[in-house]
Amino acid sequence: MNNLSPDEFIAIQQFPKDTTIENIVDYTIWACVEVSNFKDIPTGMTSFVIPAGEYAVFLQKGMDASKTYQMIMKEWLPTSGYTIDNRPHFQIMGEMYKNGSSDSEEDFYIPIKPIV
Repeated sequence: MNNLSPDEFIAIQQFPKDTTIENIVDYTIWACVEVSNFKDIPTGMTSFVIPAGEYAVFLQKGMDASKTYQMIMKEWLPTSGYTIDNRPHFQIMGEMYKNGSSDSEEDFYIPIKPIV
């Protein structure tokens, strides 16, 4: 497997259609790395392509991701002119990500579309 960024990991969440912050019940989580092609995917693994589209990006500092997610959904989103698009959400955990550390950093990507 040809991992393009060995210091970068991606966590993807696929929510059922019409999921809101108040009704999150069941969703799928993918633990991923970016690869240059899908030729040599190891047995037991599968490929996933993040759909194109507009994403709002937020820097998450520390380990309280749920607080950041609540801020995005309850404070930023209602005044943004956007709504959640039915595509996966994901986080990129790069060099600044330190699992369990208060100075950890990662980027949250939230799929959005303009309110029409």
